[in-house]
Amino acid sequence: MELTLLHWGLLIFFGIGYLAIIFEEFLHINKAAVSLVMGTVCWVLYFAGSDIPISGGALAEQISDVAQIIFFLLGAMVIVELIDSHNGFKFFTNMLYTSSRRHMLWFLIGISFFMSAALDNLTAMIVMVSLLRKLVREPKDRWMIGSIVVIAVNAGGAWTPIGDVTTTLLWINNKITTIETMKFLFIPSVVCTLVAGLLASWLIKGEAEPVHSEFHMPMEPGARRVLFTGVGSLIMIPIWKGTIGLPPFMGALIGLGLLWLITDMIHFRHGEKRWHLGVLHILTKIDMSSILFFLGILLAIDALAASGVLKVFAEYLGVVFPNQYWVAALIGLLSSVVDNVPLVAASMGMYDMQTYPVDSQLWQMIAYAAGTGGSILIIGSAAGVVFMGMEKVNFLWYMRKISWIALIGYFAGLAAYLLLYPLLYQI
Repeated sequence: MELTLLHWGLLIFFGIGYLAIIFEEFLHINKAAVSLVMGTVCWVLYFAGSDIPISGGALAEQISDVAQIIFFLLGAMVIVELIDSHNGFKFFTNMLYTSSRRHMLWFLIGISFFMSAALDNLTAMIVMVSLLRKLVREPKDRWMIGSIVVIAVNAGGAWTPIGDVTTTLLWINNKITTIETMKFLFIPSVVCTLVAGLLASWLIKGEAEPVHSEFHMPMEPGARRVLFTGVGSLIMIPIWKGTIGLPPFMGALIGLGLLWLITDMIHFRHGEKRWHLGVLHILTKIDMSSILFFLGILLAIDALAASGVLKVFAEYLGVVFPNQYWVAALIGLLSSVVDNVPLVAASMGMYDMQTYPVDSQLWQMIAYAAGTGGSILIIGSAAGVVFMGMEKVNFLWYMRKISWIALIGYFAGLAAYLLLYPLLYQI
């Protein structure tokens, strides 16, 4: 399969949109607007330029995954915002706060690494951004610490089948198993996170100014019930999926519905006095531009995947780089630019199970690379996109300050995997 005029048109338009997002500050155009135009026009080009008629059902199948992610993101953000509005995070921030930027960095790295392994990258990042806002006043400090948290979240999600969508994809398609994945990828993921943390510690110095108002503000009525119900519902999301196969967005909506009932029972009779603690008010506080930005990115990537552009690209890599392990490493680098899900899906179709059976080195390397490589650019992972939207992080700032840290951490983890594989294989 070769690149057609349609493929080139999609790539060129996607590239223009991508550059417009990068240079948002210079163009003075909100990246959410650019993202929506990029995503929808990519689909217009696909419909107009495709030789095969595209049915509404085919489009619905492509869009369903995007819709599920958006519903999940909306549900999780409302849950976290409800906990935040009740000052529920005060329960954690009082224990976590330290005036040392370095100590705070390592506290948050440790929490986010294991949280994303148990939950998923999106949920973990939303929770961590909310905690970060309570602990750090200066936006630039939040950018720096939060960027390293993005690396930790992505690395933490790579070593469990439920922690990252690409690892889950490989797991569901019987390319990897739970125990072997944890056995071989835990140490490389830890190395990736530690290296990034050490490099960031060298740059982060001095004391952090606390958000004083947060520490003197009392918890609202019902805060503990909201906190534990909200956190419990987020923890249940991967459990629902693992036990009965319930999609994550349904788990998020169940949690939101329960919290809505609980908060109405607690606050409804108090009327206007507690209006600010209700879900209807919380919905007005949700950053819709972040959700629309995420929607546009997903639509654009889905259009590229549906047209076959990414599959062609993956096949081309297989020809240029006959060593499959180099391909795995490159998939990680490419996942910093485009969505890692279609890249991994394409790679699964490139290599047969007879040559590369379950838990072979190739599938494990792809799981690690696709999970951690997205940290190299802020737009390369769901956690990074959420962080960029919620904290208004500048793309070029991240590329200057963080990309080299993420890149070194990425290759350090790969090196650890290749060095330890012969030893762990014997166990």
